[in-house]
Amino acid sequence: VQMLAIAPAKEAECRDMIKKICDSFAVSPIAREVLETASVTGKGMDEPYLLQPMEGVGSTGYRSSWWTQFYCILWRSWLSVLKDPMLVKVRLLQTAMVATLIGSIYFGQVLDQDGVMNINGSLFLFLTNMTFQNVFAVINVFSAELPVFLREKRSRLYRVDTYFLGKTIAELPLFIAVPFVFTSITYPMIGLRAGASHYFITLFVVTLVANVSTSFGYLISCASSSISMALSVGPPVVIPFLI
Repeated sequence: VQMLAIAPAKEAECRDMIKKICDSFAVSPIAREVLETASVTGKGMDEPYLLQPMEGVGSTGYRSSWWTQFYCILWRSWLSVLKDPMLVKVRLLQTAMVATLIGSIYFGQVLDQDGVMNINGSLFLFLTNMTFQNVFAVINVFSAELPVFLREKRSRLYRVDTYFLGKTIAELPLFIAVPFVFTSITYPMIGLRAGASHYFITLFVVTLVANVSTSFGYLISCASSSISMALSVGPPVVIPFLI
C-alpha cells in the first residue's frame, strides 16, 4: 500500500514509480495467468463480475434467513473475542485486583453502627465498579465498527436486530464472568450475610447491574459519532444514575 500511495509533494515521482510497477506486472507470468483464468471463467456469462441475484430471495431483500444472519454474526463476533485473549485476561485480572483491594479496605465488618455504614459504602462501590468498568469496556464498540456496519447494512447482508443480538450474546460470557469474580472475592472478605442463597441473590443483582451498564454503554456508543465523543459523554450521563 505504501509503494502505491501518492505521497504529498511527491506526486510526479510517485506516479512514475506506480507506472513502472504496473508495467512490470503487466508483462509478468502472473499477469498472464490471471488474464487466462479470468477469460476462462467469464465465458458464457454476460456480466461475470457482478453478483447475480439469487432465486428465492424474500420480499425483505435479504439473501439469507434471520437465523443464518444471526448465526454468522454470532460466529464472527465470537471469533473477534477469541482473537484477543489478552484483553479477557487483563479484564479478569483487573477485576480480581480491584475486588481484592475493596475487600481489604472493608475486611471483616461486624453489624454495629460503624459496620453498617461501612457495608453501605462497600455496596456503593459494588455499583460504581460494575457500572464504570462495563460502560467504558463497550463504549467504543459501535463507534469503531459503525462504518463497516453501515456498509454491510446497505448491502442487505443482515438486519439490525441480528447484528445487535449476535454481538451482545458473543460477549455475554465475559459480562457474566466479571461480576462472578468480583462478587466471589469481595463478598466473603467484607463479611456480608452468610449463606449460599444470600450470595447468589447478590451475584444475580451485581450481574444485572453489569449487563444494564453494558447496554447503557452500547446506547452511548450508538448515539455518539466518534469514540472521543462517546468517552466525553459517558461519565456525565452515568453519574446521575449512581446518585
